[in-house]
Amino acid sequence: MNEVKATLKVIEQNYQLFLQHQFIFIRALQNTRENAREMFSPVANISQVQDYMDHHCNNTTDRRVLSMFLNLCNDLSLLCDKLEMVHSGNNITNGILERCKMLLSHSNNLSSIRVKHPSNVVYRLSCEEAKNYGGVVSLIPIVLECVKEWITHSEKMPRRALYNVSAGNAVSEERAPQEAPARANTTCAPQTPCCAPQTPRSVHLDAQISTSNKDNEQVQGSERVWKKNLNDAGHHSGKLKGPWKPPGRHA
Repeated sequence: MNEVKATLKVIEQNYQLFLQHQFIFIRALQNTRENAREMFSPVANISQVQDYMDHHCNNTTDRRVLSMFLNLCNDLSLLCDKLEMVHSGNNITNGILERCKMLLSHSNNLSSIRVKHPSNVVYRLSCEEAKNYGGVVSLIPIVLECVKEWITHSEKMPRRALYNVSAGNAVSEERAPQEAPARANTTCAPQTPCCAPQTPRSVHLDAQISTSNKDNEQVQGSERVWKKNLNDAGHHSGKLKGPWKPPGRHA
């Protein structure tokens, strides 16, 4: 999602630059339409603009501004492909995405679409210009608004499968906020279930220590039994016998 937002930001910056050349864009369309002898019908689709640039453009300024428009349309088409990779979507987001694709289709009729107020991309045109070019100049701002609406709905809806845009690997976005508290509770006591399990090496070491402690307890227990038996034997005999001495006179 962050990559989508970053791409959208770059497209918006390029579009703001294009807006500064909108009157040059209109003039370029007028010049190429005259060359193509199509002055009696409005510019209807993206393919028509492409044809004007490829076959009826006589100067570099017109070619440059027409190329800016076509590049923006192509960037928005690529962005729509990225949106499909982000998540599977629902009826709302899928409907928005389908509308974007339809608008950006090279054969789609743009003559009847108009960007909504308060955008002034159409209101800055004369009546004749708005009639002939209102649809084509409305295309990019309408698609940008649709993409923003798609992002808004996507961030609000509970997504079960979110896909990494750059790698295409599925990750769960819902798991992230759930795993955060679990990581925060890793400082609890060893007896609590939330602590991380011991590694096999530490378990093996604990087993060795436990075995060693048991052996020490057995040795100490055997020593206590031996001393107890020795004391019991002394009590039965009354006293402990001294070392054996040969018969005869003793000092």
